[in-house]
Amino acid sequence: MQGDQAAHDTIRRKYLAVLNNQTGRNVIAYYSGFLSKPDIDSEIGDADKHGFMGVIHGLDRSRGLDLIIHTPGGNIAATQSLVDYLRKMFDKNIRAIVPQIAMSAGTMLAFSCKEIIMGKHSNLGPFDPLLRGVQARAVIQEFRRAFKEVKRDRSRLELWQTIIGKYNPTFLAQCEQAVKWSDSFVCEQLAKVMFDGERHAMKKARSIVRKLTSFTQNRTHGRHIHMEELASLGIKVNPLEGDQALQEAVLTVHHAYMHTLMNTRSCKIVENHLGVALIRNVAPIAIQGVPGLGMP
Repeated sequence: MQGDQAAHDTIRRKYLAVLNNQTGRNVIAYYSGFLSKPDIDSEIGDADKHGFMGVIHGLDRSRGLDLIIHTPGGNIAATQSLVDYLRKMFDKNIRAIVPQIAMSAGTMLAFSCKEIIMGKHSNLGPFDPLLRGVQARAVIQEFRRAFKEVKRDRSRLELWQTIIGKYNPTFLAQCEQAVKWSDSFVCEQLAKVMFDGERHAMKKARSIVRKLTSFTQNRTHGRHIHMEELASLGIKVNPLEGDQALQEAVLTVHHAYMHTLMNTRSCKIVENHLGVALIRNVAPIAIQGVPGLGMP
């Protein structure tokens, strides 16, 4: 297994360097093994910032950043904190590249960049928050429906008491605050970064957030939102297929990461084009290529 891991590391780093040479920009790949290891927690969390600190250390930050994202999402607070750190390191000069999937908080991370590069096969997802595995907006909608039905017909009270009784007393308020938090964060990022300098930037951002968080329209937290729909809403998304050389380089990198995640114990990888990486395995964490980890 150790030899297999080393071979996979060599191949990934070779093609990350190729992508860097082609774009002239810093490259950081942020990959989760959620597709091949669905039972392992590989969502966005506070521990990821340690990995980013390691891979950013020593980079020429004036060259900007291409952030390759493949994640099912994760913790809102950790995502917001990670975005804040990346902004301090690279200001607004960050492009998101989504070779396949960036869902939920991964979408929030992509929306915090100046533009998004996606292929025909790529997708983002609704970023409505989940609390205890339940969509916050679904809970709010359920409470509102209960209120309307009971107000109209008191005989419905017993039924709704059984349904609503499964929630703790403060759960509705928690859902409402989580929705406000995620919506305001994404609105702020879109207005200040992607739509920076545009007239009515905040109005545009709010319109996009409303449409992408509509429970009625999305129906499920797992809905896949593709490039054409995002572009129609006004998101600055560029087709990967528009640059053949870039497409080949990005997809080669993506396939190398997918092979690693499928064929080794790795379940989370944060890695730059210089070969510095933090790799979280199903076994304990292994830090590679960081001689004297320090903050840039």
